[in-house]
Amino acid sequence: MLPEVASWLRRRTSTAEDWPAHVLLDAKGGAGISVVLPARDEEATVGAIVAAVRTDLMERVPLVDEIVVVDSRSTDRTAAVAAAAGAEVVAQDEVLPGQGRMSGKGEALWKSLAATTGDLIVFVDADLRGFTSSYVTGLLGPLLTDPSVGYVKGCYDRPLVEGERRVEGGGGRVTELVARPLINMHWPLLAGVMQPLGGEYAGRRALLERLPFVTGYGVELGLLLDVYQDAGLDAIAQVDLGRRVHAHQSTEALGAMSGQIMLTAWSRLERHGRMIPLGAPSTALTQFRRSAAGHDARTSDVAVGERPPMIEIPGYAAARSFSSGRG
Repeated sequence: MLPEVASWLRRRTSTAEDWPAHVLLDAKGGAGISVVLPARDEEATVGAIVAAVRTDLMERVPLVDEIVVVDSRSTDRTAAVAAAAGAEVVAQDEVLPGQGRMSGKGEALWKSLAATTGDLIVFVDADLRGFTSSYVTGLLGPLLTDPSVGYVKGCYDRPLVEGERRVEGGGGRVTELVARPLINMHWPLLAGVMQPLGGEYAGRRALLERLPFVTGYGVELGLLLDVYQDAGLDAIAQVDLGRRVHAHQSTEALGAMSGQIMLTAWSRLERHGRMIPLGAPSTALTQFRRSAAGHDARTSDVAVGERPPMIEIPGYAAARSFSSGRG
């Protein structure tokens, strides 16, 4: 391990237990805090997450100012369940409608900047099982107590759960097989970030609104690399949140996700001046399934879309003013 990485790990890694809510309330001052859940067809889990945040961090301890669920074209009762649990629910396509429609998790996260009011924004995936509000307090801790920290990643153990079968350490397959090798090869000072693709992280609005957002599965990697490029390693911290349990995708789906991760890395290598490309990479991914006739080839497009920094969007300030007057 590089000595700079070892030093960063010692200085910038903490645990959720280090940041109790009452301590953070004293440190909050006048900062507004928003919790954002991007959600698509997550009616089974979104309500419990919203309820935990509202009960623990709005009613018992008035730390969080708003909980916003960005509904990404759900076809189930996600929006109704989230609203019943106490969240403000906004439809992804109704935020900044003049900017058109794009798809993917990153689109919902980008739109959330215009749909929230907080100076600090905490992102939490809506498919978590066994969620506790310590996820939120843990991510807020470094931001509220150290003004030099601009971005906080959650880290955790990720078991692979398939029915009744649980494999400890078996989750995070794309992280271990794709993202971590890429980071260690090309951004070695980020090698200490334990969960670069994890969906639980927080940042200062003033930093997030200066960054482009990849609209698909590369959003977490893109943000991490762009924060590093924009603000440096010491602007990043990580907090051990314990354990993360969520639904897992098929190997075929993970292949498409991996394609988007690799394309995101490629774009940042080029943009940040770390390589000179001789040609553009293909965005077609061919995968195979066995059928009665042999093997069927299926080709999909894993191209990575991207939104510009929100601060450059003409309607952004007006949308935030509208959001401020909602409640």
